[in-house]
Amino acid sequence: MTQNKYVRSWVDEMVALTCPDKVVWIDGSELQAEGLRREACLTGELIKLNEQKLPGCYLHRTAVNDVARVEGRTFICTTKKEDAGNINNWMAPAEAYEKLGKLFKGSMKGRTMYVIPYSMGIVGSSFSKIGYELTDSIYVVLNMLIMTRVGVEVEEALGDSPEFIKGLHAKADLDEANRYIVHFPEDNTIWSVNSGYGGNVLLGKKCFALRIASWLGRKEGWMAEHMLILGIEKPDGETRYICAAFPSACGKTNLAMLIPPAFLREKGYKVWTVGDDIAWLRVGKDGRLYAQNPENGFFGVAPGTNEKSNPNALATTKKDTIFTNVVLNTDNNTVWWEGLDKNPPVHAIDWKGNPWDASKYDKNDKSTCGAHPNSRFTAKAVNCPCLSKEFNNPEGVPIDAIVFGGRRAKTAPLVYQSFDWEHGPFVGSIMASETTAAASGAVGVVRRDPMAMRPFVGYNMGDYFAHWLDMGHRIPKAPKIFHVNWFRTDEEGNFIWPGFGDNLRVLLWMLDRVDGKVDAVETPIGYVPAPGDIDTTGLDLSEETMKELLSVDKEAWLADVANIREFYALIGDTVPAELQAQLNALEKRLSE
Repeated sequence: MTQNKYVRSWVDEMVALTCPDKVVWIDGSELQAEGLRREACLTGELIKLNEQKLPGCYLHRTAVNDVARVEGRTFICTTKKEDAGNINNWMAPAEAYEKLGKLFKGSMKGRTMYVIPYSMGIVGSSFSKIGYELTDSIYVVLNMLIMTRVGVEVEEALGDSPEFIKGLHAKADLDEANRYIVHFPEDNTIWSVNSGYGGNVLLGKKCFALRIASWLGRKEGWMAEHMLILGIEKPDGETRYICAAFPSACGKTNLAMLIPPAFLREKGYKVWTVGDDIAWLRVGKDGRLYAQNPENGFFGVAPGTNEKSNPNALATTKKDTIFTNVVLNTDNNTVWWEGLDKNPPVHAIDWKGNPWDASKYDKNDKSTCGAHPNSRFTAKAVNCPCLSKEFNNPEGVPIDAIVFGGRRAKTAPLVYQSFDWEHGPFVGSIMASETTAAASGAVGVVRRDPMAMRPFVGYNMGDYFAHWLDMGHRIPKAPKIFHVNWFRTDEEGNFIWPGFGDNLRVLLWMLDRVDGKVDAVETPIGYVPAPGDIDTTGLDLSEETMKELLSVDKEAWLADVANIREFYALIGDTVPAELQAQLNALEKRLSE
């Protein structure tokens, strides 16, 4: 138990509110964690899997009504509504405390409250921030032990300081109508009630590491971004680092754990994973931008993860992993999910806990899935075969390029570079993806997701854009900014670019641009590669196809400008004048 009077006072206050039968302080030890695992298996909260095939692995099932993040029930609570902005759901802090206070009152009667001291970022690093999560869920405790750095050293690093993020979570009744994930950035506080799903209850993740951290970053002069971090090691042994932001279903984790194509592997190229989801970025003493992954594990989507799409992610899940809402193979006590392989188990239990017959599975009908489409694995970063040796570097890694991406069938070319830093945040602000047949709703609808942060900015989106512009003045040696689109299609709807490991070819062109080794072609939207500058060795891609991949359709872009204006109008008058000017300039260039 900590001696920090601020922590103790707050915990006492939350105990009085929630009325647990017992309070247990988490110390980060394996002995305590193993005791919790055994307890969770006895109650049925966890199922122990085959120790020979999946050592240290467990299966968990959430409530059927509690399987994903709930954006509609997620609130930013600031004194002034305009500080939350038009994109976020807003509630006045007093109203939120009163409303949720009633839901939390007595919610832990008959249960145990676990007190989790955790660090986002390497303990003691200038990047790191400390939080405490109070929860009545062993599942949350065990996930936080994987996803964050937990224990006595965290309490020692905090010392007597009052500067920590206060997180309160209670499963309560898992009542969907009273499910709330609420952030009080002015109070460094997060409250989550009536959910047991990881994205809503692992409060160090999106709640702290993005929503609260983005608020802190703006206030303190750094950035919290929904970005992977990867290192590209060249044949001479030099490693260069890239951050990249992608909306969901755009291959983010696959890129973070990319395996180079054979001809580049043979030359000696390697790719190293620093992070797959979140990056905290600060200006270093040398004037460059440095990034650190504040997490200590991966909370990945299981369906579609396989030996072809992401062998490194699959290997990471082979031990010490918690699987959520996947299929249980009762023949050998292992797990399965759609897209793992073409051999579904004969005897199986689905994610709801019911017998599952794989022969009745219809890929066009999600209700027939054995694993929930948003089923997850929580895995330790240390078990990743391609984990960077700089993963625990307290100084972070220097970033040479920032990449934005989306899923567009025709509009965006394979890759283009922004004209300069000010143009870069504009490129990020207009990021978009088109809905596919796999998504709910109409096909081809454009959804704007600036910097892949639309659900995660903890304040007004227009002010967030302004912070990006401001950071350009704070970084003497700023990274170059690029945009990619791996999803360009032909007239039959087939993807033209092979993707996966071959995306490294595009990243290498970016590094050549950073180093001034290659020229580029100026277009109305930015700089695209000159013919032949992307190495297509071994690919069955004609010059004509590459030309199509890099082409800019002015009419399609002019139509997109109208859509961007609508989106900017939704954000409101906080959109910086510089970005409005960039949009006007883009329209003018396209019209000439």
